[in-house]
Amino acid sequence: MANRKLKIRDLTLRDGQQSLFATRMPQACIDRLLPLYEGANFYIMEVWGGAVPDSVMRYLDESPWERLRICSKAMKGHSLLSALSRGRNLFGYVPYPDSVLEGFYKEAIKNGLNVMRIFDALNDLDNVKESIRMINELGGIADGAVCYTVDPKEEAPAEPAEKPGFFARLFGKKAEVPVAPEKIFTDEYFVSKAKAMEGFGAKIITLKDMAGLVNPARIASLMPKLKAAVNVPVDFHTHCTPGYGLASSLVAIINGVDILDTNIWWFGEGSAAPAIELIYIFCQKLGIELEANMEAVGKIRNELYDVRKQLAAFDLNKDHFPKAFDPLADKLPAEIDALFDRAIAAAEANDEESLLAACHAIEDYFGFPKPNLLVKDAEVPGGMYSNMVAQLKALGASDLLDDAMRLIPKVRRDAGLVPLVTPTSQIVGSQAVSVALDRKKGNPDYSNPSNQFISLVKGEYGHTPVAVDPAFREKIAGTPVETPYDVTKYQKPENPVLEDMGGVKLASNQEEYLLLELLPTVANGFLRKRRAEEWEKTQAAAAPKTVEEKPAVEAEPVTGPTLNAPMGGRIVEIKVKPGDKIKFGQTMLVYEAMKMENDLSSEIDGTVKRILVAPDQVVATDQALIEYE
Repeated sequence: MANRKLKIRDLTLRDGQQSLFATRMPQACIDRLLPLYEGANFYIMEVWGGAVPDSVMRYLDESPWERLRICSKAMKGHSLLSALSRGRNLFGYVPYPDSVLEGFYKEAIKNGLNVMRIFDALNDLDNVKESIRMINELGGIADGAVCYTVDPKEEAPAEPAEKPGFFARLFGKKAEVPVAPEKIFTDEYFVSKAKAMEGFGAKIITLKDMAGLVNPARIASLMPKLKAAVNVPVDFHTHCTPGYGLASSLVAIINGVDILDTNIWWFGEGSAAPAIELIYIFCQKLGIELEANMEAVGKIRNELYDVRKQLAAFDLNKDHFPKAFDPLADKLPAEIDALFDRAIAAAEANDEESLLAACHAIEDYFGFPKPNLLVKDAEVPGGMYSNMVAQLKALGASDLLDDAMRLIPKVRRDAGLVPLVTPTSQIVGSQAVSVALDRKKGNPDYSNPSNQFISLVKGEYGHTPVAVDPAFREKIAGTPVETPYDVTKYQKPENPVLEDMGGVKLASNQEEYLLLELLPTVANGFLRKRRAEEWEKTQAAAAPKTVEEKPAVEAEPVTGPTLNAPMGGRIVEIKVKPGDKIKFGQTMLVYEAMKMENDLSSEIDGTVKRILVAPDQVVATDQALIEYE
C-alpha cells in the first residue's frame, strides 16, 4: 500500500461530544481547543449541524451561529469546516420547504461553513437533490451521505399450542415453511444511492453508519463496490457501540477508503467513532500516510482530558476513563503490538472472527467500553437506545424498556422499513415507547401516534424503502394514499413584537429568524432571553420605580373535568381559549414529548373554563392542562 494516503475528518467537536456527552460541551471549552486545532492539519473538522443548533440553545443557552463563526475565525482555513444536515429536515425533526433550506445553507456558508454532509433518513433521493444543488451553487462542498441500515431480523415463528401426534405427523399436511422476506438493503441498494448522489453533484460520498452496524465482512464487500462506482472521494463514518467500529474501519482502509471519520482519544470509541490514535498505529503498520499532525493531535488530547472531566455529569463512563496513550511517545507492550499485526492479517484474510477478537482485545487493553450487546442485538443506534431509556425513566416506566425494544421492528415495518437515523430513529423509538405504554394500559396499539409518526406514515417525509400498507396508513393518517409534504401549506412562524420589552421583535435579524423557522419552540425561549437581557441593559440607567406589592392571590381550585397530559413534555401551542365550545376529538393544544410533537384532543364535548398551562411550560405526566366547565 505504498504511497497511499488517508484523509481524516475529525468529529470531536460535534459528533464525538454528541455521541458521548449529549452535546453539552460549552463554547468556553471549544475556545480552549480551537488554537490547538490550527496545526492539526485535519482535512475536515465537523463542528456544526446534527444536534448542535438545538442543543446549544436548549441546554447551554448559546447561539449556534456564534459557535460556527468562532470556529471559522479560529481555523483560518487550515481545515475545511463541516456540518451535518438531515436533508429536507435540516437540523430539526420535520420537513422544511426549499426557502428554509436555502436560507440556512446561505447563512451557514456566509459564516464560514465549507462542507455540508447531506443525508436523508429514508435514503429518498428526492429529499437530497435540491440541497446538493444549493450547496454547490452557494460555493460550498456537497457531501452526499448514504445511510447504512440492515433488514430487520426475522421474527421467530410462534410455537404451536399443541404438538401434533404420531399419525398427524405421518399423514397430516406438512406445515408450510414461511418465506423469508426479500432483502432490501443489499450492496446494490447502497451503491445505487451513491451513484445517484454523485450524479446530482455531490463532491464527496459518505457511507454513514450511524448505528455502527457495518460489520467487517460487509464493509469488505461494500467498500470496493462504492470505490468502483463513483469518481469522487469516499468517506466512511461509523460508531463503535456494538463492537464493529474499529475493525470495520481497518477493513475500509485496506479496501481503499479515501477519508475516515475519527475522534481524538478521550472522545473516541464507545458509542463514538474510532480513536485516531489507534487508526494511526494501523496506518503506520500498513505503510499508509495518515494526513494529520499527530504532535498537534497530542496537544489537543492533553486538553481534552480536562474538558471531559468537566462534562462528567453527562459522561456514562466518567469513572472508567481509558488509559492515557501517546502513539508518538509510548511503546506498546509486545503482546499488544502483536494484536495490531494479528488484526491486519485477519482483515486481509477476511477472517472476521479473528479480526473482531483482536480489535476487542486492543480496546480492552486501553480500557475503552466493551461492545454494547443489547444495541448489537437490537440493531439500533446507541443514541436511540439511550433516548428511549431516558424517556421511560422520565415517565416512571423503566420496566417497559425490553417491551419497547422488542416493538422497534414492528413499528419500523409498519412505517415502511425506514432506516434508523435522525429523525426517523427518534420517531420510531418514541412510537415504540408509546405502543408499549398503550399495551400496559390495555389500549389498542398506536392509540397516541405522534404528529411526526403520522407525517412519516402519511408520506410527508418522503418515499419509504418499502410501501406502507394502505390500511395502516388510513388508520394512522386518515388516508390510504401516500401524500407528500405540501410546501404550499408551510406557514412561516410569527415574529411577534414584544411589547413588554420596548416593542422589539422577538427575532432581531435574519439568522435569528431562521432559528425560529427551524426550531420554533427552542428558539422562542432562547430569543426571549436575549431580548430580555437587552431590555434590562437599556433600563439599568433608568431611575428605579417603586413597585407596589400586591397581595398574593390564592389559586382557584380545579373543580371541573380536565384534559390531562398523557406523558411529560413541553407545551408548544394552545389552540383554544376560555369560553370556547369544544367538540369531542377537537385539537386543544400541541405539546412536545420526547422531541416529538403531539396533538392533544378533547375527550368530551364541553366548554373551556380555564387554561392551566402556558406555551413553553414543562408539564408532568397526568398534569391537568385545561379545565372544562
